[in-house]
Amino acid sequence: MTEVSNEQKQTILVVDDTPDNITLITSLLRDLYRVKIATNGNKALQIAFSSEPPDLILLDIMMPEMDGYEVCRHLKGDSQTAEIPVIFLTAKAEIEDELKGFELGAVDYITKPISPPVVLARVRTHLKLKRVTDYLKSKLEREDLW
Repeated sequence: MTEVSNEQKQTILVVDDTPDNITLITSLLRDLYRVKIATNGNKALQIAFSSEPPDLILLDIMMPEMDGYEVCRHLKGDSQTAEIPVIFLTAKAEIEDELKGFELGAVDYITKPISPPVVLARVRTHLKLKRVTDYLKSKLEREDLW
């Protein structure tokens, strides 16, 4: 398998206020993806709206000041960031919490404690779907069908 340079790797933004969770997720992803970190909702939005937005966001719900639901609401409410896939990665395991996440526009919902192979599989799947969607959208736009 060929080595992919860091510039060619897709970028994942990990948003969590707990250092141990950031360490775990970063160590899981860093060999396959570029990883950016935000420890609060405001920093997450700053990174998402930057000139180099992430390809996917792993988002905790329970954070001080601005929770993950509010972050997702901001992301999905703006055309600049609405297409970035958001996967909630949270300890909130109630069905109502999961449904709220999907209603806000998340593409997936993973409860803690995580299963590393499941997280990797879901991240890979949603990044692949985003690549295909972006490709099709660009083709349709070129042909003025979008």
